[in-house]
Amino acid sequence: MGWTLGRYFFFRYVTITIWFFLGLLALVFLIDFTELSGRTTGLPGFTYGTAVAISGLRMPMIMLQTVPFVGLFSAMATLVSLNRRYELVIARSAGVSAWQFLLPCCIGALLFGFVSVGLINPLAAHAFSLSEQIETQLRSGKSNTVSADAAPWIRQKTGSGDTIIGARAILNQGLEMADAVFFVLDQQGNIVERKDAARAYLRDGYWDLQDVKTFKNGTIQPAASDRVPTNLKPEFVQERLARPETIPFYDLPGKIEVARSFGLKANAFAMQFDSLVALPFLLVAMTLIAATVSMRFARMGQSATMILGGVVAGFLLYVVSVLVKAFGVAGFVPTAIAAWVPVVVAMFFGVTFLLYKEDG
Repeated sequence: MGWTLGRYFFFRYVTITIWFFLGLLALVFLIDFTELSGRTTGLPGFTYGTAVAISGLRMPMIMLQTVPFVGLFSAMATLVSLNRRYELVIARSAGVSAWQFLLPCCIGALLFGFVSVGLINPLAAHAFSLSEQIETQLRSGKSNTVSADAAPWIRQKTGSGDTIIGARAILNQGLEMADAVFFVLDQQGNIVERKDAARAYLRDGYWDLQDVKTFKNGTIQPAASDRVPTNLKPEFVQERLARPETIPFYDLPGKIEVARSFGLKANAFAMQFDSLVALPFLLVAMTLIAATVSMRFARMGQSATMILGGVVAGFLLYVVSVLVKAFGVAGFVPTAIAAWVPVVVAMFFGVTFLLYKEDG
């Protein structure tokens, strides 16, 4: 296949991918903006400009989750459009094999994956953290209730007893808490004191509480600041509280190494890193799955059933990937295996099917 034809197929795939991405971005933004406005309209200080800013900052993180589906639908749309214009028929008649006109699409999918990991992921991590800070500031002090399902709870042990810590929101990769609650226990495990803080920052050897209300012996003692001793290390708190998706790809290896040096497994961080490394190749696998139905689609009278089959196959691949990732985070299987097995299986399926149909 000549350079001109290969470049045409490549830019056709890139153009369709960009349009799919932008169209989905607009749809997701409208949905998220509507949902966010409904939740925050009654809060003091709310403006629609703030809601637009929060939703806009969330978009890179949300769109990163849709990348596999964008890759699948873009590949299907590219091949279907080429079929409908008989461009693939002409290419075949000129001696171009299926593997040759699939190569530009696979290269485009691989580059799309590299851009998603190298550019969109760091942008998503920083932007999402900023959106959480803005929303937390908007909600600050409006709720003294901390749900056990809203954020993880941690228990620290000190010489004077244990302290159970929870928060409504976790910021700065777990090193900052909003609307935090500290339950101080005595040696017998009884609650002797409760501290509610608008903000809690993990410092060297203590928690720095701001805008504190201390409940003790039936009295409330407000204070501008307070300290709670701790022996928790930042690495432990980050591994316990920080969501892996809020840590940029380039920072993950360092976080994993430091956490493991303290004896922590860091499975969630390792799973996130391995999944991001495998993402470009997952997109290639999605492209091969799209090819198994899109090319047969032209031959079998443009059956919508085949296209639906491709969508279902791609969705199942995504579901299996998420399920296996859960096993990796739980430590049942190595994270590298959990990240790569679905990709390898999907590629094997796609290549085998195409070999059977194209090369007999």
